[in-house]
Amino acid sequence: MSSSRSSEKEPITRRRFLTATALGAAGLGLYSGEFERHHLEITYPEVRLPNLPPVFDGFRMAQLSDIHLDMFTEPYFLRDIVARINRLRPDAVFLTGDFVTHQWLPHKYPIHAAWACARILDGIECTRRYAILGNHDVVVSAQAVTAALTASRIPVLRNSFAPLELGASRLWLAGLDDPVEGHPDLDQAIPEFLRDRADQPVLLMCHAPDYADTVLAHPAGKSVAFMLSGHTHGGQIRAPFLGPMVLPDLGKKYVEGLFQLQGMQLYVNRGLGTVGVPVRFNCPPELTCITLRRA
Repeated sequence: MSSSRSSEKEPITRRRFLTATALGAAGLGLYSGEFERHHLEITYPEVRLPNLPPVFDGFRMAQLSDIHLDMFTEPYFLRDIVARINRLRPDAVFLTGDFVTHQWLPHKYPIHAAWACARILDGIECTRRYAILGNHDVVVSAQAVTAALTASRIPVLRNSFAPLELGASRLWLAGLDDPVEGHPDLDQAIPEFLRDRADQPVLLMCHAPDYADTVLAHPAGKSVAFMLSGHTHGGQIRAPFLGPMVLPDLGKKYVEGLFQLQGMQLYVNRGLGTVGVPVRFNCPPELTCITLRRA
């Protein structure tokens, strides 16, 4: 006669419960800290703009944001991203701020990281490449981060602008100083002579996406067809059914993706790096490849 004990389930003891919980937490930590943090998603939105010159129909722009090199983003990971950008063969590359991280260590460490970051980004083969500063860059040293990028032939648009030309047609690219820690000036970035040119739309780079509301309220805002931002990391850690756990100042309203606003469109990139903790959950890093289309 067989014993009934073989068919009975063993009781769940406190030790087994704690062991299973610890293993689950360790597995989740490994997934979010190593796998998802490095599991890049390349997104391909199409943005339709009114009055886009015909020659710019199909113009492709790669956007990379919030690199935060050396705090938690490893140089090898950024080099891999640069290689991916080159394989995309974009017509322009826009870098929307936070190349380094403001941290508790002396400023010489993130400044060193800024130069290392710029040297890696110099591997981007596209000749049309532009940057703006983020809040971390401004706090660490706007001057040092700008010097590093310009030494690697990456112009920094800080309340300034540059033309994007194809043949006889032109778009204008404007860049703002960071709204959180800097001093954005729309009158300098988009002066009077750039406004109300129906055949020459303005693209605006601004690190903090919620500043879009200020842009729309400004006289220059009517000329901005498309704004590119980062800053939010998409929330970085997004709990199921709850959404982002923590969002930064001026990054609480427009968190990620494409937004249709009052006569202006906005794209918020989730960024490459992390802050606070080296973890992403339900929110992978993003490289955006945007295609412009005539509306």
